[in-house]
Amino acid sequence: MPEAGRVRTTGSREVYRNPWIRVREDEVELADGSTGVYGVVEKAHFALVIAAERDGFWLVEQYRHPVARRTWEFPQGTWSTGAGGTPEQLARAELAEETGLRAASLRHLGHLDLAPGQSTQEFDVWLATGLTPGPTAREVTEAGMETAFVTEAELRAMVRDGRFTDAPSLAGYGLLLLDRT
Repeated sequence: MPEAGRVRTTGSREVYRNPWIRVREDEVELADGSTGVYGVVEKAHFALVIAAERDGFWLVEQYRHPVARRTWEFPQGTWSTGAGGTPEQLARAELAEETGLRAASLRHLGHLDLAPGQSTQEFDVWLATGLTPGPTAREVTEAGMETAFVTEAELRAMVRDGRFTDAPSLAGYGLLLLDRT
């Protein structure tokens, strides 16, 4: 029997896989001896970059199929299939790819779990400063992506009125606020 608060996996099977995601179903035994099933989504870790200058931030807006609407968020993403590198290299690559910006300074603000009750995915939050413009290199799935600069006051208004709802971006902004104290 597992120790209190722990779950023991007694079996596992892959339910679905594509190049970006794997879903598995785990048979488990709970601390009280009862059994159950957990659905687990496996996704690669990603980087989220808060590109800051002039008392504001660079955001991207893109269509997100699962919610069937466009969303504003901080630049974020993971390595393309076959690519790889350090978390900092990923942050620099995502910032350049989505916004065209290059950062003179990149500082790690924290490491977070995306949704630990359902997914293995984690992410690192980076603060990018000393920004210089350059060309974007967006992937096909990022067609139609827009980039905009907003002041911090505008970002706060977007959060309050429901125009900025991306949870990882909000968590990253929370880490930035904590970093300032």
